[in-house]
Amino acid sequence: MKLSARNILAGRIVALTKGATTAHVRLELPGGSIVTASITNEAVDELGLAVGQEASAVIKSSDVMIAVA
Repeated sequence: MKLSARNILAGRIVALTKGATTAHVRLELPGGSIVTASITNEAVDELGLAVGQEASAVIKSSDVMIAVA
């Protein structure tokens, strides 16, 4: 996968909470830091996200996205 974003943080999903339309995905980075992303429930389903899965936080401007390699 090629992206223009330069800030990609690899980690593991430690929590995933779906709301009415938006989900909060908590990603633990090496060293224990946590990054939380708000993404749509549809994106969670399309990416097949689950607790324990390795994923990356892709940061560009003020947005944080989750990417699965």
